[in-house]
Amino acid sequence: MIDPHYPHIILSFTYRGFVVEIEQDWFKGQAIYAVWVNSEQGCAVAVPCALTRSEAVKKGKRWIDRRLA
Repeated sequence: MIDPHYPHIILSFTYRGFVVEIEQDWFKGQAIYAVWVNSEQGCAVAVPCALTRSEAVKKGKRWIDRRLA
């Protein structure tokens, strides 16, 4: 059986009523980041891959802004 993937959350904050979690993982020696967005209705992977933490935060906030527009 393949080893399960457990998210390694490195940053969590609230933005416009959503809980945003930034996950860090490694791919071919490069750190990569994903953004999980949680609300009362459920959760979603808003950004499957970003190359920097700041890019992940910006894309995660943009994802939320689009959903609320």
